Amino acid sequence: MSSIKKNKLQLVLTWVLLTSVLLFIVALLPVTDKVDDSNDISVSANSVTAEITDVSKDKIATLPSESSPQAVLPDPAATAMPAGTLLTDDPRSPLYEASAANATITELAVAEIAEDLAKSYPKTINYVIKKGDTLGAIFEQLDLSQTSLYQILEVDLNVLALDSIKPGQTLVFTEFEGELTRLELQVSLGHQVVYKRLGESGFEFEEINVEGEWRDHSYIGTVENSFSGSAKQAGLSLFEAQFIATLLKDKINFSRDLRSGDTFKVLVSRQYIGDKLTGENRIDAVSINNRNRDISAYLYEGSYYDEAGLSIERAFVRRPVSSKYRISSSFNPRRVHPVTGLLRPHNGTDFATPIGTPVYATGDGIVSRVVNHKYAGLYIEISNGQTFRTRFLHLSKALVRKGQRIKRGQKIALSGNSGRVTGPHLHYELHIRGRAVNAMTADIPIASAIDKRQQAAFKLALNGYHAAWEQAKS
Repeated sequence: MSSIKKNKLQLVLTWVLLTSVLLFIVALLPVTDKVDDSNDISVSANSVTAEITDVSKDKIATLPSESSPQAVLPDPAATAMPAGTLLTDDPRSPLYEASAANATITELAVAEIAEDLAKSYPKTINYVIKKGDTLGAIFEQLDLSQTSLYQILEVDLNVLALDSIKPGQTLVFTEFEGELTRLELQVSLGHQVVYKRLGESGFEFEEINVEGEWRDHSYIGTVENSFSGSAKQAGLSLFEAQFIATLLKDKINFSRDLRSGDTFKVLVSRQYIGDKLTGENRIDAVSINNRNRDISAYLYEGSYYDEAGLSIERAFVRRPVSSKYRISSSFNPRRVHPVTGLLRPHNGTDFATPIGTPVYATGDGIVSRVVNHKYAGLYIEISNGQTFRTRFLHLSKALVRKGQRIKRGQKIALSGNSGRVTGPHLHYELHIRGRAVNAMTADIPIASAIDKRQQAAFKLALNGYHAAWEQAKS
């Protein structure tokens, strides 16, 4: 073929290509009210518009609406818009309804994705305990499983923190994929008890005690009408005034012996975390001048003594039962369950006693609890002053009631096998400042006076207390 023929063929092909492109561009131009008078073009444009409108209405008709709640959402593949379709927010456009439909489908998809993501992250619930609340009712209210409740109560046997929850305390629940994985009891700013799930076997617990900072506060006052009212006016709390009255009850009768004009001095230590009070406090020293006689009590090595070093508190005894009964299980805060491998502290001492064995108070105090517990059985708790607390578990019968004042050596119960036990025995606990200790070896007041070797250290502590009061006067 000659070069001339080749050039003519190329020109023809180029013209055909350009014509096709121009026709394609014209076809894509938007249709407006100002259309050419040509009947062919007008009919073609109207046909296209009608087709789009009909298709959109057919698809939208199958979408759910408020008036037809049973409508079934179409398959996304069936309702997908053709590639290149431009959606619009103009209500006058025939594509407006399709835009709304796609937006609805997108919102549903996002909601489903958000719900799935929420399940894959832990959920935390803070619950402030109200008056009348019980742990079982709280679990039911929050739709938590009874299995988790019983597993936590089983491990709480070793601390019994959940058995004495109080209004104002906070429970923090953590759920993951619908299962309780962690429970924290915030007893105070400085004291928390945490229960953590470990596999399918159950929970372990950990007591967290933050030491914080203990700050001394001195209070000096004069008795006007009553000691409690005068102490409160001086800056002491009602609880602190009542504790002082209980501490010195054998030295002075506060309702009969005190007179207007008598003076008192008190040194209190209060615990702070940062600038916030935790609610934990202790009476370090108290001195009352009653008609020119001084009545005093000073805290030294966990016990109270007067100016001469004689014990204010009656001494403890170590064992709540006769010495003929052997110790079957000793205090062990690191004991591990032989089957589950979970940490199961033994915060007390077990005595191998048959059912009905007399149980005696190991120190003076006030009965603070008489409770039937699913795992601890029938148990008694005694508040032995501000420093000490004793517990007696798995009893068959209680011989005292809540609020009753008892003396060291008084028979308070009969041993048994109540609760979750493998056989009859008495479980006895001693707590010092809220912490369980080994009652058989702990430093408790079993002597009536300061040992001669400690006299110098005791005098030094007294000088510190008096210096704090002198500083408060100035």
